[in-house]
Amino acid sequence: WVRVYAVGVQAKRVVFWEWQRSGRAITVITMDLGDEKDYLRRTPWEDFPDVVIHSEERMVKTHPLYSLAKEGDARTAEGLVGDIMTAADLKGLRQLVGMQRPFLLPVHALEMEGMNVIPRVFARALSQVFDLPVFTGVVQINRVTHTGATGYHRLAFPAIFDGHVARASYLLIDDFIGQGGTLANIRGFVETNGGTVVGATTLTGKAYSAKLCPDEQALLELRRKHGEQLEEWWFATFGYGFERLTQSEVRYLFRIDDAHSIPERLASARRARD
Repeated sequence: WVRVYAVGVQAKRVVFWEWQRSGRAITVITMDLGDEKDYLRRTPWEDFPDVVIHSEERMVKTHPLYSLAKEGDARTAEGLVGDIMTAADLKGLRQLVGMQRPFLLPVHALEMEGMNVIPRVFARALSQVFDLPVFTGVVQINRVTHTGATGYHRLAFPAIFDGHVARASYLLIDDFIGQGGTLANIRGFVETNGGTVVGATTLTGKAYSAKLCPDEQALLELRRKHGEQLEEWWFATFGYGFERLTQSEVRYLFRIDDAHSIPERLASARRARD
């Protein structure tokens, strides 16, 4: 069940969600642009490997079970994941995991339609295939509604996480990768709390989204085009510099002609959801 409370705190709009399943309560919050920097954690990319994507986006999102699975129907999600994995080539994931024994860490998020159970079901399926344990101690604590959203919306509503992190290695699991911000943020949370993230895999997403680590040339071009002031604003707002953006985020910001319009467009995306 879900209960919703709305309160105001020092002109900062905060909405608390309580979700209880199997006796566990989770508090989920939304906040104004810039407040997330107190919660966001991104770590240096170093040699982080490309995300392993198992199926074309069209194949997953047009699947007859997808909508119900996204709304939180676990049995339907099992059918969806089973169908996709039947046709998936797991060679890339086997190479990524190798001889490692990471925990499988699914992204645990509340969507507009309900609790998204696809990552958790996907993690359980991979657990059976690879004989790896599933870790459930980390949850997303804000509601971002990224499904079907614009790039501005995804940037304006970064996913933030909380929970317990064991000092162990992790393989991140999600149902979809767009700009890659959610994976970047959960990775940062895990690593700043003592864990190590060895890679990530998603059920679907576009092939160009698989590369999370931005290349030096792309960063150089972004900084040349938009100057230092935008990056200073970005750091003040989100708590990290351009070097910790994903490749897709860098590419999206580079396509915008006017640097001064970016803060306003992100603020506009926030107002649009309100």
